Amino acid sequence: MTAVHSSAPAEVRRPVARRGGGATRRRQAVTGWVFISPFIVVFAVFLVAPLGYAFYLSLFTNGLATGTQFSGLANYVQAFQDPSFLRGIGFVALFTLVLVPVQMAVSVAAALVLDAVTNRFARFARLMIFLPYAVPAVIGALMWGFLYSPTFGPLESIFGLFGLQAPFLLSPGNIFGGLINVVTWQWAGYYMIIVYAALQGLDPAVYEAARIDGAGPWQLALRVKLPMVANSLVLILVFAVIGTLQFFTEPQVLRPIANGSVTTDFTPNIYAYNLAFGFAQFNYASAISFALGIVIFIAVYLFLFLTRKRGSVFA
Repeated sequence: MTAVHSSAPAEVRRPVARRGGGATRRRQAVTGWVFISPFIVVFAVFLVAPLGYAFYLSLFTNGLATGTQFSGLANYVQAFQDPSFLRGIGFVALFTLVLVPVQMAVSVAAALVLDAVTNRFARFARLMIFLPYAVPAVIGALMWGFLYSPTFGPLESIFGLFGLQAPFLLSPGNIFGGLINVVTWQWAGYYMIIVYAALQGLDPAVYEAARIDGAGPWQLALRVKLPMVANSLVLILVFAVIGTLQFFTEPQVLRPIANGSVTTDFTPNIYAYNLAFGFAQFNYASAISFALGIVIFIAVYLFLFLTRKRGSVFA
C-alpha cells in the first residue's frame, strides 16, 4: 500500500480587519469624554482655577504706599521665617504624632473585633462606629463644645455629684487632649470601614491554616490579618497625616468658647484664614497656604519613602 502525502503547503490565513473598527473606537472615546466632561469642568472651575489664582497672588505683595508689586518667592521666604507659621507647623506636627497612632489603634481594634464577630450585633456596632463620620465636622465640633462646657455641659453635673469641679477641656492646658478626642471620634469610624473592608476581602482558608498551625486569636490578628491588610493601613495613614496637617474646622468652630486657647495662629490654616479675612493680606495668606502644601507634600513623600519596600508599615 502506497501512502499518499499532500505536498501542498498549509494555507495561512491572515485575520481580516473589520471595517469601521477605528471609527467605533473613536466614537467610544468621544462618548467617554462626554460622560466625564462635567467632572472635568467642575474640577477645573472650582479647584484648578482657584489654586492657580491663589498661586498667582502669592507671587505679589500689596502695600499701601507701594501698591501691588511682583515679589517672586519673597513671600515664601518670609513664610518659612515667620514665627507664627513655624509655631503652627510645630503644633500640627505634634498633633499628628499623637493623633494618628490613637486613630489607628481605635480603628484597627474596632475593625478586628467586627471581623471576628458575625452576629447581628456586629452590623449595628459597625453602623454606630461609622455614624460620627456622617455627622458634619462643624456640627460635631458644636456638639463637643456643648459637652465640654463647664457651665451648662454634662461634665459639670457628673463631677458635681462627687463634689468636684469639672475640668474645662478647652483651656490652654487641656485643649490638646480635648481636640484629640474630637478628631478621633470624627474619623475613626471612616478608617475602621476601610480596614474592615480589606479584612472582608481576605480568604478564610488562610485563617483555617493558621489555626491548624496553632495560632491563637491574638496571633491570628497581629501576625496574619494585619500584615495582609498592610496596604490599607498605609492608605489611612496617608489620609490621616494629610488631614491632620490641614487642621482647621474643629479649632475654628470651638474658638469662641475656648477662652483664648485658640489663637489667630493656632494652626497654619487658621493663620492663613485670619491673614486673608482678618487683615486683608491675601497675597501673604496665599503664600502661607502653599507653604503648608509644600510641608504636607514633603511629609507624605517621606512617609511613602520609608514604607516603599513592601508598601507596608510592617516591612
